Amino acid sequence: MLYYGGYYGYGMGMFWDPTYYLVLIGMLLCLGASALVNSTMSKYSRVPNMAGITGADAARRILDREGLYDVRVECINGRQGDHYDPRTKVVRLSQDHYASASVTAVGVAAHECGHAIQHSRGYAPLRIRTTLVPVVNIGSNLGIPLILIGVLLGWNQVLIQIGIWAFSLAVLFQLITLPVEFNASSRAVAKIGQYGLLGTQETEGCKKVLRAAALTYVAAAASSVLQLLRLVLLFGSNRRRRDS
Repeated sequence: MLYYGGYYGYGMGMFWDPTYYLVLIGMLLCLGASALVNSTMSKYSRVPNMAGITGADAARRILDREGLYDVRVECINGRQGDHYDPRTKVVRLSQDHYASASVTAVGVAAHECGHAIQHSRGYAPLRIRTTLVPVVNIGSNLGIPLILIGVLLGWNQVLIQIGIWAFSLAVLFQLITLPVEFNASSRAVAKIGQYGLLGTQETEGCKKVLRAAALTYVAAAASSVLQLLRLVLLFGSNRRRRDS
């Protein structure tokens, strides 16, 4: 018996592998979340805030008011993505968000500052996620190859199980990311209101942007869980699949 993506082949015949639906569901979730966040961020990137505050201004104001004077704000290439680097204590904003005075720019900047605040306060999920990064990088790179090698070596269950556990680390990372991102958005909205960076209606638009962005993490986590379930169903059994 041979396996081709979502199919099993017997001789010249092939049949659909039902577990492939799990992959399709995960793909649809990610595509839907991506479309929503792109649409929402695009919409509010065209809405200027009344105070004329750029993303860089908003980030600097929040960080200074929180006493995080040692955290820098930098402009980066858009392809790198907005993020906070806890190793160097830098909030990095894409060119579009750094210099833009849109509602989206302020929301994104405030969200990344939320991560900086988490870091300064010793927020546990962020510490756990940061600790897991090197291990997850290894696990995500070795998981699938180990499973495939195990299959090629006559369904070697030791390698297959190690591969599945390695992939599980990547899934765990995705799950831990959820409270980190939701909490950062919650802090962002609170600081925007506390420091009067946006008006009431603008803040509502900002919330929509952050909620849409959060859904991408939910979709990614769900997709990873479904993929792990599929790996367990396909390769987690002790019985060998033989040609029939």
